[in-house]
Amino acid sequence: MCGIAGIVNLRGRPVEQAEIQNLTDQIAHRGPDGAGYWFSAQRDVALGHRRLAIIDPGPGGYQPMASADGRHVIVYNGEIYNFLELRKELEAIGERFQSESDTEVILAAWRHWREGMLLRFNGMWALAIWDTQSGEMFLARDRFGIKPLLYALTPERFVFASEHRAMVRSGLMPTSIDADVARRLMLDAFSVEGSERTLSREVHRLQAGHFMWLREGKRTIGRWWCTVDHLPEIPSTEAERVERFGELFRSAVALRMRSDVPIGTCLSGGFDSTAVICEMAEHARAGMGPRDSAAWRHAFVAAFAGAANDERPMAEEAAKWAGVAPTIVEIGRDDATREIDRILDDNDDVYIALPSAAWLVYRELARHKVLVSLDGHGADELMGAYRQEGQSLAYYLRNSLARLSTGSPALARWVDVSRAMMMKGRGHYFLRGGLSNLPPQFSLVGESDALPDDWDALNRRLYRMFHGTVLPTILRNFDRVSMAHGIEVRMPFMDWRLVTYAMALPGASKSSDTHTKWIARRAMQGRMPEDIRMGRRKVGFNSPMPEWLNGPLAGWVAALMNQKVPAFGEFVDEARLLRKVGQLNAAKGWDWQSVGAIWPYLNMKWSLARMSR
Repeated sequence: MCGIAGIVNLRGRPVEQAEIQNLTDQIAHRGPDGAGYWFSAQRDVALGHRRLAIIDPGPGGYQPMASADGRHVIVYNGEIYNFLELRKELEAIGERFQSESDTEVILAAWRHWREGMLLRFNGMWALAIWDTQSGEMFLARDRFGIKPLLYALTPERFVFASEHRAMVRSGLMPTSIDADVARRLMLDAFSVEGSERTLSREVHRLQAGHFMWLREGKRTIGRWWCTVDHLPEIPSTEAERVERFGELFRSAVALRMRSDVPIGTCLSGGFDSTAVICEMAEHARAGMGPRDSAAWRHAFVAAFAGAANDERPMAEEAAKWAGVAPTIVEIGRDDATREIDRILDDNDDVYIALPSAAWLVYRELARHKVLVSLDGHGADELMGAYRQEGQSLAYYLRNSLARLSTGSPALARWVDVSRAMMMKGRGHYFLRGGLSNLPPQFSLVGESDALPDDWDALNRRLYRMFHGTVLPTILRNFDRVSMAHGIEVRMPFMDWRLVTYAMALPGASKSSDTHTKWIARRAMQGRMPEDIRMGRRKVGFNSPMPEWLNGPLAGWVAALMNQKVPAFGEFVDEARLLRKVGQLNAAKGWDWQSVGAIWPYLNMKWSLARMSR
């Protein structure tokens, strides 16, 4: 797990040491264990790497890494969890290895299987491989976009890095604000990350499950992964389906316990994170596998005393079940504004809330030198958790609406209009031009996939949330706030075997009349606390935004609104926004609905102010 960067000068000019070093330094937080650089013989290509040492933390894992014959050079961010099995397979066909790292396994896999290696990997990655003989570069991103990869291509050069802000601040190309993206984020903050667009016109995102070739200054992008092309046959009986889900989940957790450094988990007390920590304990009791970390008994719990989203009692119950003494991270009113500029900068994009809670918890992991966290991300979008008690009708209406709009640009546009009308009716819509000037929609991963005819409304909605909208945005957030402290996050629920299996199941297996994640809950029977397994309270890993905005954040918001940011005023009716924010502050009327609608405007203004400096 690391930060990667690269520069290819397309007209033969040598890359200056200061250029690649500056680009790489912008992502130093992602790899606090060292920096490495590589230059081509003509010095027109340079690769940079910041290392977070997890597998083979000694010199054997240094990057950039060259193949044994010197032809290929790689920079890579991620983990290939099944690298031991791949290494054994490669040794059987004659490969010999000098290190214990998974990076060297990737280089050997590239030599034998080329792009075909990607389908063999079980993991998360963003990688770039330079061929010193052909002068070509291959870049690829994992199936579901867990690890980021941003790039820019100009007539002068090709540049890539792990974060958008690194590209913008590198000085390697001029950047400008993409007005369509800015407006889109304020209408729907979940509708951009699954696309190739970013807040900068010149910076693009390599989408999840895609690869890119750079040949003679031209890019060729292809999609190597489409989930519906890999759906397995499912057992005929429900009991067998539950049993198979449990097997896959246990295997996913076990693979992600491979580490040469201490590992742990962020424990909320909800179903997902409790299932992960309890399966970690079960795996340890059953007998650890090769390269598993024996130092796994670490759980970090965010506690919000007096706030509605405090789950500390359930988290402590889960930790006790797993035999782990939790570390409690108390998050109070003072944390609303403390480090706020750094947190917003680290998040590196626009969201519907301030990610302080996660940022503070991962900081605590770093302080305890627990560098890997197995977390529950992906389960909600995989198995339909976005329903709380008493919301069944709204839940089914949303599913039906998603089914109608999937694959229909006209109906999808109608959804945008409906969203904007609802926001306007609540006094939460502030984009200039009104409803007749809505921002365009972008092509998202998976939205044009031919889904099985027999899929119900729930499965269709989840497929879009998982690949194109909600989950890509959440993955971006957690990548940024964890890597801000040099913490690697692993996600058992996003093991590709488990994902394809769960996607193939009928909606009734995922959501019953009373519970979401129904198959997972049945698979965990007797393996976790019963009240958490069958709990119906859905909180999420969020900062207590209404309490903060009705209190300590109000002054910060007022100061932000008084700043002059010309670019923001081009998109937003600031007078109306200022009136609305003033009303909410005066009445202490912030609730989750107003937070979700208005915070993206505040986040955008802060971001544009930072970008214009």
